[in-house]
Amino acid sequence: MKKKLLFLFSLLGMLSANAQDPVAAVQDTLGPWTTKGNATLLFNQSTFSNWVAGGENNIAASIGVNYDFNYKKGEWSWDNKVIASYGIVKTKTTPFAKKTDDRLELNSVLGKKASERWYYSAFLNFKTQFTKGYVYGKDDFGAEIRDEYTNFLSPGYLLVGPGMMYKRDDNFRINLSPATSKFTFVDSNMTLPDEAYFGVKEGKSMRYELGFNASMYYKLDVIANVTFENILNLYSNYLEDPQNVDLDYQLNVVMRINRYLTTNLSFQTIYDDNAYQGFQVRQVFGVGANYGF
Repeated sequence: MKKKLLFLFSLLGMLSANAQDPVAAVQDTLGPWTTKGNATLLFNQSTFSNWVAGGENNIAASIGVNYDFNYKKGEWSWDNKVIASYGIVKTKTTPFAKKTDDRLELNSVLGKKASERWYYSAFLNFKTQFTKGYVYGKDDFGAEIRDEYTNFLSPGYLLVGPGMMYKRDDNFRINLSPATSKFTFVDSNMTLPDEAYFGVKEGKSMRYELGFNASMYYKLDVIANVTFENILNLYSNYLEDPQNVDLDYQLNVVMRINRYLTTNLSFQTIYDDNAYQGFQVRQVFGVGANYGF
């Protein structure tokens, strides 16, 4: 876990080391590459002493990177986005620090112009987590226990496929890929009978699917200093239960107070019946330090 945390902080450090003023990045038209992004640090701590209304001492922190590096020259465009975040919370009465956020995601779309706003495209989407995830419970004496359930690349998801992309500008695009290969990677030692572990057969380390993928990216400035970023992915597996459409929707809201302080809201909902029979929901909200680059 320490090595993976060190990797995340190193990634944050390398991106910050190459940082530049965000206005300058927009104005730089000398080369085909455009880079922009932000790094955030959220921190929360609560302490109670003889507080009759009740409360539990706790400390929580999270870090995140949202970074774009895009290429455009002639008939070609290549849009790339990296999203990485990690958060933990520790309360006085629990023996374990628990995760509040843990994800690593890469989105990449290569396009060659077919008409004014349509492109022939090839896309890649990769998702996993940094550290172990646990299922928590109680032992016979009422003490809290935990069992490992997930880890780095268990699961890991890779989607690749050709298609067509509608691109209005860097802030709005829709990609349709009717022949998308989806790979689900897991630790074979964690698999369960009846494909109960992320749809992977017991003793295997990978599941393959072929289906239709639709993805959308839409970023808009609602009012001054308030940005909404929407990322939507839909996937239907031709080979099994095509009516069960996988959904992954992310909303990232940044409300800028000044250059270094922002209020951040991150909301994500996932439906994937191979992972969980229902909607998974994650929401993180806080005021923290922000650095744009």
